[in-house]
Amino acid sequence: MQQKWLTRNMALISLSAFFSDMGYQAVLAALPVLLVIVYHAPVYVYGVTVAISYGLGSLMGYIGGRLSDKYGKKKIVVAGNALIPFLSFSGIAPNAYSASTMFSAGWLSRNFRSPARKSMFSDETNEENRGRAFGFLNALDVGGGVLSVLMLVLLIYLGTPLKDILMITAIPITVATVLLVFTKERHGVKREVHESGSGSGAYKGVIIATALYGFSYYSLGFPVLTIAQATHMDIPAFASYGVFLLASALFGYFIGTKKLKIITSLGVLGYLLSAIGTMLLGIADFMHLGLPLLMASVLIIGMAIGTIDTLEPNLITQVKRQLGEGMGALTASRSLGLFFGNLVMGILYYFNPVYSYTYAAAAAFLAFIVLMALGGKYSGKI
Repeated sequence: MQQKWLTRNMALISLSAFFSDMGYQAVLAALPVLLVIVYHAPVYVYGVTVAISYGLGSLMGYIGGRLSDKYGKKKIVVAGNALIPFLSFSGIAPNAYSASTMFSAGWLSRNFRSPARKSMFSDETNEENRGRAFGFLNALDVGGGVLSVLMLVLLIYLGTPLKDILMITAIPITVATVLLVFTKERHGVKREVHESGSGSGAYKGVIIATALYGFSYYSLGFPVLTIAQATHMDIPAFASYGVFLLASALFGYFIGTKKLKIITSLGVLGYLLSAIGTMLLGIADFMHLGLPLLMASVLIIGMAIGTIDTLEPNLITQVKRQLGEGMGALTASRSLGLFFGNLVMGILYYFNPVYSYTYAAAAAFLAFIVLMALGGKYSGKI
């Protein structure tokens, strides 16, 4: 009898990821509109907000990963997830600066629990099912985000105030926390790990490359803002975020089911594809090529992010024995890049959006070069 690839813990963690994203992805999509259009703050205020959130998030992610190795993963996961609804409270903030503070508090809590959650999920996998399992997690994770954006678009269409919508997002996040309470942490998990030779190079490569990619991995609020400004309508802008999330979910799951070389797939279908999509987005906006090409660019970026979010933790599981530390380093590395990336994006976007997208595409391409140079000898597969 064939062993089931989906365990009880996998199902609970994946469903929790679904409900978490069902809540906070709407906040991510709405935040630039809330700050720039509702509160009339300059666009660089949005850039600084996400830069600070991601920058401090790098520290919180690393601390959460280390603490999960020492005190247990489940405690960190539940505590961190329980505090994410702070970002929903940006809906009752009186001004842009207090809204930014609420958002940052919730985002730091998310980063604090992320490495431990990935580690708990990894403990349930083996060489046979790992790619499919992480693809499934990413699909439910991002699928919840798609539903979140659909809810946002529908409620906006029905005339619901944006601030009320943001408060509603706290409900599914709370459901996500309750689901995590019913998980059971596994101890003494043994995995086949390649920590020396090409495996060591692959670990260093992905940690450095993910930091470099972080410099290009701008908040998707920038494309939302670009489309809102290009079309002078909120609904297509919010819908573009749904296109991004849906592409990420489906392509991430598809990649996870294939037995491909993990470094090549991560480099070409992840970092390089992201660079192509980002450059196309900048060209489409600069040359006023219309909504269809803007949407196509967002779709390509979504496919790339789905690949990256599926394969990066998969690779860490293969090459790092201290899993909490490895996942924490991955989160910290990405967030550190995101701090500078979003700060630079906000400043460049203020002058001209094409400057920001050109910069982001170049950073993603550099991440591709670094990963292939440092980790190209690793022959592990998804």
